[in-house]
Amino acid sequence: MTENKRVLLVLTSHDDLGGLRSTGFYVGEAADPWQVFIKAGHAVDLASIAGGAPPADGLDERNPVQAAFLADPHIAAQLADTPKLAAVDPSVYDAVYFVGGHGTMWDFPTEAAVNTVGRAIYENGGVVAAVCHGPAALVNITLSDGTPLVRGKRLASFTNDEEAAVGLTDTVPFLLADALAERGAVPVPAPNFTENVVTDGRLVTGQNPQSAAGVATATLAALGS
Repeated sequence: MTENKRVLLVLTSHDDLGGLRSTGFYVGEAADPWQVFIKAGHAVDLASIAGGAPPADGLDERNPVQAAFLADPHIAAQLADTPKLAAVDPSVYDAVYFVGGHGTMWDFPTEAAVNTVGRAIYENGGVVAAVCHGPAALVNITLSDGTPLVRGKRLASFTNDEEAAVGLTDTVPFLLADALAERGAVPVPAPNFTENVVTDGRLVTGQNPQSAAGVATATLAALGS
């Protein structure tokens, strides 16, 4: 029987899309992996950068997985008042999954706890996963020797072409794929808005919302579960 694991989903707390509209974490990118993890018998917890109730974006009220996610008592209680990521003990988690949403582009790269938690879980033999704009967390995660976590690693993230397709190239604070490449990552892009999951050891990444469940499935494989 597979040993139960604990997975931490990290959500953005940033709610302003460059003055254009509100933003936040992309609901489907949290709901889809949640379903994969709990169906496999694992525990899922939430944390956000600032704590409290995180801003949400992209909710599809007709989507049964998203509806189940929001209605789940454990999830609903956490979404009402998430712990700050800085208050989380990373030693109790087997994997961290950085959920996307445009808000991540503002607060994931600048939050020290992203580096602390990501590094701790990775160096403890755990899996670091991220999807869509969630890899913004990976821009400034370094290992204990100062090496960028992504250096030399194949990965996927929201692409420059996809950012252009949604008309936000000039709104986001930087282009995610470019920033990751500057840290030594090896981007592996696929056609716009098609599922693309890339595993490189214990780093698992996905390109877009269509990849969220696949990243979770690949995370389970990397965990050996």
